[in-house]
Amino acid sequence: MDHDPLFDYYSPGFLADPYPFYARLRAVDPVHWGLPYEPYYDGAWHITRYADVAALLKDPRLGKAELADERGREAIAELPPEAHAYLGLLRLAMLRTDPPDHTRLRGLVSRAFTPRMVEALRPRVEAIATELLDTAEAKGGADGELDLIDQYAFPLSITVITEMLGLDYDDRAQLKRWAGVLVSALECKRTTERYAPASAISAEVFEFFHQQIALRRREPRPGILSDLLAVRDQDGDRLTEPELIVTCTLLLVAGHDTTVNLIGNGMLALLRRPEQLALLRDRPELTPAAVEEFLRYDSSTQMAARVAQEDVELDGKVIQRGQAVNLLLGSANHDPAQFANPDQLDVTRTDNKHIAFGQGIHYCIGAPLARLEAQTAVSLLLRRRPHLELAVAEPPRRPTVSFRGLERLPVVG
Repeated sequence: MDHDPLFDYYSPGFLADPYPFYARLRAVDPVHWGLPYEPYYDGAWHITRYADVAALLKDPRLGKAELADERGREAIAELPPEAHAYLGLLRLAMLRTDPPDHTRLRGLVSRAFTPRMVEALRPRVEAIATELLDTAEAKGGADGELDLIDQYAFPLSITVITEMLGLDYDDRAQLKRWAGVLVSALECKRTTERYAPASAISAEVFEFFHQQIALRRREPRPGILSDLLAVRDQDGDRLTEPELIVTCTLLLVAGHDTTVNLIGNGMLALLRRPEQLALLRDRPELTPAAVEEFLRYDSSTQMAARVAQEDVELDGKVIQRGQAVNLLLGSANHDPAQFANPDQLDVTRTDNKHIAFGQGIHYCIGAPLARLEAQTAVSLLLRRRPHLELAVAEPPRRPTVSFRGLERLPVVG
């Protein structure tokens, strides 16, 4: 299926603003069979309404495992070698596993991301953010142009996650390149061409973590990598080395990418609504609620992929075993049946049960960290630079639809 006239998320208009597309689909065909998000599927079910998406996120009949029927196995078998290399590694990641493997992997990592453990990081996160603003002001002046992505959100989030992992690495350009290619491979795509660069990058990342593992064995130091390595060395049947490396890669990439998008999308929404910006600047106690509103209003992660492990009936339609299901988080978070005035940004919104982090067993493990980083970054920025304005009318967006974010966000003031 090359084109879906009702819901074509490859169209330029969708990249710019997906929410009118979601609204139309909710009204016309809320359980819609249309474009696939992977080239080896012949289509996918796109689920739009909040109640349906929230329920299916927790439904054990939908899993992460790839197609289990004969047609699916044949389609995957026909993929090029580089696709098999990449997908073979991806299947080891928490985001592509089901219980019991998912339960085992998540249990090993979750201790580092408890709200209490993350809250202890707040002084360090504020110190990093302060240093980044100091550096920017030293170069461009207190009111000079500042790119909130490259000079603030990205270095903040990548520094936090590398320190949490305990990595000896500060090549931000390399990390950004790795993340860009790997995120692109997770993105909705028509062809298999993105698998080749993802496979090559995976090999680079594997070699990097092999070196880091050897270093940690010689010189243990605090960090998630050392903790997981200790589990691997002491109890090898609970964590293979490829699982260890893929898990750390996932934390490195997902641990900063969606947070960068959260800060960028949230600040852009504020800067386009001066009354909301002024309200948050004057009432900083609203910052936690504002971050939740950013998550709802322009979600970093727009879609959550699942595969039906058995037949599921929804809205009079049958999602057949082995078919792909695309849970549209961005649409659910704008459903007027759940949210009053959903297309308005409201930093005072209190009844805000958004599902930007998902729900159920795959609820984002890094949610407490993303919240803390966004709260700290936004609060400090508005305190230090209270008169911010956009430096360009239309900041460029990343060419991705599943993971919504900005390439740049230049501001002045």
